[in-house]
Amino acid sequence: MVEYEMFYSNPTTKAKRSEIRELLKLTRKPEIISFAGGLPSPLSFPVKDIKEICQYVLEKDADVVLQYGPTEGDMSLKEELAKWMEKDNIRVSPEQILITNGSQQGLDLVGKIFLNQGDIIIVEMPTYIGGLQAFNSYMVRMEGVLQDDNGMNMDLLERKLGELKGRGEKPKFIYVVPDFQNPSGVTMPEDRRRKLLELASEYDTMIIEDSPYRELRYTGNQPPPIYSLDTEGRVVSMATFSKIFCPGFRLAWIYGPAPLIDKMVMAKQGIDLCSPSFNQAVAAEFMRRGLLSKHIEKIKEMYKEKRQLMLDSLEKYMPDSVSWTKPEGGLFLWVKLPEDMNTVELLKKAIENNVAYVIGSAFHYDGSGKNTMRLNFSFPSKEQIVEGIKRLSEVIKKEM
Repeated sequence: MVEYEMFYSNPTTKAKRSEIRELLKLTRKPEIISFAGGLPSPLSFPVKDIKEICQYVLEKDADVVLQYGPTEGDMSLKEELAKWMEKDNIRVSPEQILITNGSQQGLDLVGKIFLNQGDIIIVEMPTYIGGLQAFNSYMVRMEGVLQDDNGMNMDLLERKLGELKGRGEKPKFIYVVPDFQNPSGVTMPEDRRRKLLELASEYDTMIIEDSPYRELRYTGNQPPPIYSLDTEGRVVSMATFSKIFCPGFRLAWIYGPAPLIDKMVMAKQGIDLCSPSFNQAVAAEFMRRGLLSKHIEKIKEMYKEKRQLMLDSLEKYMPDSVSWTKPEGGLFLWVKLPEDMNTVELLKKAIENNVAYVIGSAFHYDGSGKNTMRLNFSFPSKEQIVEGIKRLSEVIKKEM
């Protein structure tokens, strides 16, 4: 037998199978109500429009859309995206946009062009688990900054940057999910976004702005993107079609200073040559027909109702010692239990009672946050939301 271990790379050797992912495999049982995924509702998919557009692009440009495409992405799609982002005061040329196979590839490309083993990056606590996974594969050292109801705490960030500077160290970048953050659902207000840029300038580092949920605002006013406030070229931003169109198309885009995007194009060439030409053509035509804005309004109505139903159910069934965020958009709520409770241990009991969530410690680079959990409201039905929160509250009460 071949001893495969001797051939593995260091990151592969250190990678561990997630105990939580193994547990969550059980949530595929039909009787389990799962708040664990980050999935859009299948009812939100514009099937009729996609069917019509697929037929159209095949009849019009089959020789192009079924062929390899440029690594940078389809120019017509990039032009549509550049026009689309103008509403947020984002001014980029198509050459500053790279089409990726989902935002996860964008995160990996960030790692590829920026990170060496042992480099320091700063992340929110908690933060997106996919970001942790992408950057951990480059064997970096993470430093966390706690957040509150307004996102990353800038006083704590300034202190962290000062401590690192005092030791002669500097982070390669600060990674943030500023709009309806995954997992917490909180949004960073404009004053903090400006302060973040000031600190990045003062301490000479970059900002990675990951914003997959920005379009899904149900109440309140939208702060400007960090990218739109940047005057020094310190921000690289990512957005995706997964939450506002269809995740199965695996289309996202990353934009930023042209020299950095050029490096990412070279990195992407060695990964997959190009993103699917057909998918890009369909998305471009969907935008060209003005369907994206209309579609987003439809799904916002659907998710707004589900979000409120989950908030009302939590208020009705949860004990007083449990608290949760009240996001103005996005797909998630963040629930905090008493300090002495452990949501890892609780998950097994929850699954036994046919309800599931994602443990909060999975979103902390250091495994902290053991008394927290993330709940998704976009995928389950309204009936499942009410019944699932009821089941979950009963499990929590029994363990108190």
